[in-house]
Formats: sequence, structure tokens, C-alpha cells
Amino acid sequence: MKRSKIKELLGMQPGAEVLAKGWVRTKRGNKQVKFIALNDGSTINNIQVVANTEIIDEETIKRITTGASLAVKGELVASIGSGQAVEIQAKEIEVIGECDPMRFPLQKKDTSLEYLRSVAHMRLRTNTFGAVLRIRHAMAFAIHKFFNDKGFVYLHTPLITESDAEGAGDMFQVTTMDLKNIPLDKKGNVDFSKDFFGKKTSLTVSGQLEGELGATAVGEIYTFGPTFRAENSNTPRHLAEFWMIEPEMAFYDINDDMELAEEFVKYLVQYALDHCMDDLQFLNDKYDDGLVERLRSVLGIAFQRVTYTEAVDILEKAVANGKQFEYPVHWGTDFQSEHERYLVEQHFGKPVILIDFPKDIKAFYMKQNEDGKTVRGMDVLFPKIGEIIGGSEREADLQKLETRIDELGMSRKNLEWYIDTRRYGTVPHAGFGLGFERLLLFVTGMANIRDVIPFPRTPKNAEF
Repeated sequence: MKRSKIKELLGMQPGAEVLAKGWVRTKRGNKQVKFIALNDGSTINNIQVVANTEIIDEETIKRITTGASLAVKGELVASIGSGQAVEIQAKEIEVIGECDPMRFPLQKKDTSLEYLRSVAHMRLRTNTFGAVLRIRHAMAFAIHKFFNDKGFVYLHTPLITESDAEGAGDMFQVTTMDLKNIPLDKKGNVDFSKDFFGKKTSLTVSGQLEGELGATAVGEIYTFGPTFRAENSNTPRHLAEFWMIEPEMAFYDINDDMELAEEFVKYLVQYALDHCMDDLQFLNDKYDDGLVERLRSVLGIAFQRVTYTEAVDILEKAVANGKQFEYPVHWGTDFQSEHERYLVEQHFGKPVILIDFPKDIKAFYMKQNEDGKTVRGMDVLFPKIGEIIGGSEREADLQKLETRIDELGMSRKNLEWYIDTRRYGTVPHAGFGLGFERLLLFVTGMANIRDVIPFPRTPKNAEF
């Protein structure tokens, strides 16, 4: 008999002979009948297996414990209990894998997310992380669908690179050198010519610069892959390894960039509501009772567009009226999450797109405005999260780009290939980056970014 997934079984009509396989969530009952909640990960919902002790032998019943894996053959019948339309009247039960209930780290009682991080190799089996993983999958699929339907090309940018796209310097170095016997040159510096690539290389912090090469070749591209930051930040919003979506578009200006970003995130939120409602409702009921309402609130409205200078005025007035921020704010400072969330949640009451930032707090590649003080950057701010997207129109003028690189004292050696895009057929172009896990924080309502990625990489934590 062919196995049916539990998601399929719950939508079937009674009367069929079926085979289900999964893991036991709970077992209860009396001497005559046992009720087993079985889940195979295809849905947040369990299917109830009714095991009559006159049909299923006592030894098998004893081996059925929370966490054990089963194969159940039986008849799909209408359920007389509440909570499900159908259940399986078991005729045969095979215990595939036993589970010692005394040692199994996932008990029936509710456990904290902090505890689950301590048993991270098992936490994926819980209802919470099953829901998160299914939503994560749905969002990844929706991202590819969105860009594919628009004719974008999926570009695979390198994970190993010599360029620091952000200029922050927080990069993980890649080397095959013997750390106990590192070769040095005549000046006593590390001789990277002896390394595998013959130069200093690191794990990428962004695929943007390479993405611009693709955009100036095929028009519109997007990347979607892991990125790495060696930033010693133990916060609920930071990971050392995370996933980024970075579209780059030739012939786009900052307005085109903002329109695409807004359309993109609305598409993803709508997709989640259309395809993940069971999981969203579970997370809404268990962790965040405003989740579904908040997701719906970003649809059908225009995001508020505000210049950085206007935002500073708003924040300064809030402080003058008694609002207290942990971090001071004035023109020229980089906004913190508390500033961003105030603008979104309290002042405007909807998502905000900030534009026209001081050039001194933004990357070298952003196009300068005519005032010489600001650049055509844009950040999309969401409730509970703050910045969820960062992007800009890129500087297409060769002389201005070279001047900015020199002003910042950046090495030209590793950037000549990038500058060539401005030498040979330069065009206006723009792009942005969406942190996948930041998106998932918003969509799932989870409070800690470590709980929306299967295997988090954080300072002092690289298990599995």
C-alpha cells in the first residue's frame, strides 16, 4: 500500500484504506482504546489514530511513546471527536523507531524557546519549528517565483571573495595555510601568495558588486544565497551566517527601486497568507496574537516615503515632547532599531521607506544627490523589525565613483573590475538587499532571529 501524507489524509473523505507514517506527538486513552496523535511534518495538524487493544497487541501499544515513529494501516473514518473531520481506525501498527520517554528531550509539556535552543538538534521536530520551516520553504519558493515571473535571471555570486562589499571589514577569512606555520614575507607580514588562491580571501558579506556585473549584462538579476558577517553581536537580530536576496536592475532609478521593493515584500506577505495560514494561525495563537492582523495590515496601503532629514525632525520633536530613546539622534547619525520602529509603529502606523541619507553613513557605491551631502539610498522599515530592506540607486558616474573611493581611502586594487562597469557602457542602475531571516521574523512573529533558521551560527556557537 502506498503511504499518504497526513496533510492529504485530513482532506480526504472517509472510507478508504490508508497507510500513514509519522512520529507520535501524544498517546492517551484507557485499557480498551488508545488515541495516538500522529504527525509527519507535512502539516501543523496531527491525525488521530484510534488503536483498539483487541486489534493491536499489548506489546506494540507499550512501545508507542512520544517521539516514536510509526507506520499505521487502517480505515479512514469520520471522527466522532472534535478537532478533526477524519481519523484512522488502526488495523496494523508497526513501531519503526522506538523512543525512550525518560530520555527524549521533547516532552508533552510546553517548553521555552531558550530550552529548545539547547537541544537544537531535536527542536525541528516540534510544532513550532515545523511551522517555521514550512513557512521558510514557502517564502523561498515565493521569492524565486516573484523574480522568475518578472523575467529576472537568478545569478549565483561567489561565496569566496577578496572584496569587502560593505567596507565594514567584518569578514571570515578563508585559508588553507597551516595556522601553526604561517608563511611570512620579508616584511614579516602574512604571505598570502602561498595560500590556495594566492591572495587574501574571505566569505562574502554580499553578492551585490558581482550582481551589478550581471545586471549590466542581462538587465535584471537577483541573488539568493548565504552571506557571512564576523560581527561579534549577540542580539536577537544578528546572525554570523544568514541568507540574502539581492536584486540588481539596469536602467532603474531610486523610484523604480522603491516601487519594486514595496511590490516584492507585499507579494511575499500575501503569499504567506494564501499558502501558510494553518502555520501562521498556530504561531499567532501560541506566540504573537497580533501576527495575522499585522501581516494583513501591510497590504492594500502605500508605504510612507520619508527623507532622512524629515525623519530626524520627527524624532527630535518626539524627544522634545518627552519621548526617551536609548541612543541619541541628530542629523548625521545612523538610526537604531528603536528610532526606526518609532517611525513605523507610533508616528506613521505603517511601513516606511526612508530615502536620501547622509553620504558619510552609507556605502561608497550609492549615487550622490545634487546637494553633495546625501545619497539616493533607501531603507524599508517594518513594524517589530525596523529595517527589513536596504538599497540604493548606484553611482553610475565614473569620476564620482572614483572620487568617493579615494575619499574613503579604499584600495583600488580589488575594485578595478567593478569600476570597469562605469568605464564601458555605464547605465543608471539600482538594487537592494533583503535579509531572509529578517523577513521571516516579520512573517512568523518570532522574537529571536535564531528561531527562524534551522542551524543558527552566532558567536561561540557553530554546532552541527
